[in-house]
Amino acid sequence: MCGRTACSLAADNLRRACAYRDRRGQHRQPEWVRGERYQPSYNKGPQSSGPVLLSRRHLHQDADSSERVLMDMRWGLVPSWFKQDNPSKLQFNTSNCRSDTMLSKSSYKGALLKGKRCVVLADGFYEWQQQSGGKQPYFIYFPQTKDAMDKETEGDEEWKGWRLLTMAGIFDCWEPPSGGETLYTYTIITVDASKDVSFIHHRQVRAGKGVAGMPAILDGDEAIRKWLDFAEVPTQEAVKLIQPTENIVFHPVSTFVNNIRNNAPECVAPIELGAKKEVKATPSNKVMLGWLKSSQEGSPQKKENDLPKWTSQFIHSPSPKKTSADVLQQWLGKQGQPAAKKHKA
Repeated sequence: MCGRTACSLAADNLRRACAYRDRRGQHRQPEWVRGERYQPSYNKGPQSSGPVLLSRRHLHQDADSSERVLMDMRWGLVPSWFKQDNPSKLQFNTSNCRSDTMLSKSSYKGALLKGKRCVVLADGFYEWQQQSGGKQPYFIYFPQTKDAMDKETEGDEEWKGWRLLTMAGIFDCWEPPSGGETLYTYTIITVDASKDVSFIHHRQVRAGKGVAGMPAILDGDEAIRKWLDFAEVPTQEAVKLIQPTENIVFHPVSTFVNNIRNNAPECVAPIELGAKKEVKATPSNKVMLGWLKSSQEGSPQKKENDLPKWTSQFIHSPSPKKTSADVLQQWLGKQGQPAAKKHKA
């Protein structure tokens, strides 16, 4: 399943990272809808809100369906037909939607057949591997090029920063029976885990019921275009895009991320595992760990799991000085795929 994600880009950079070409081939950036509600985070869980892409035509009937907008929606789909006055009274979990049942379950079928398809954006997602001593978290994301972590360009220039993970989702709009603001919510579609990450978490069949493996990842703008453009691409064709991908990498992270209240770069920072673990320690791991522990020396701070607990507000500071996020992203981008390991059987 997908139970936790990270999306740390500021709102303006998120727009730039989602640049695309419309039906006429014009280079565009999606406009924000209610962008003031978006809050970057290294640790997003169900019931929190997060950024999604969708076709502008969902909001404006006369719009070109190839045009995209960004919207902050709540994670955990509330069907439009839900009649109670409080969406929290929904009796089942809708944060994930299994691909093999999305066209049969009433929670998702109606929205999907109406073309309510979206792309859920994230730096990456977390998965936990069951071990004898507990669960070891991993961070999973698209491979990053060396250029991606170079100094970011300003203004409307081409985005050269972090490549966002783009996950297929379904959204719906719920209106309170007694009146009030429309609630936009989404679910992430899940598929069987690819072989590269199946050792972390895989679908297991118990009494005829499966457990979802990993998010359905849309790799490349053509896949994103087909998934979003509901007016041109019918449901039957769009669902063919929902399948596992091998184009992902991962690294182990600290159990610091286990606490949903922890929201700092440590959540995604690689850690060193013991010799008997799946991923071996590297010199880069040691450099990063040393930096994380020393960069805040002399500053008053609370600690949890022996790691400094920072807030993320400085990440988007206008200060020209490098922040922990800058150093972390440069480190992750060094040599293309540092510390991101493929499991070897």
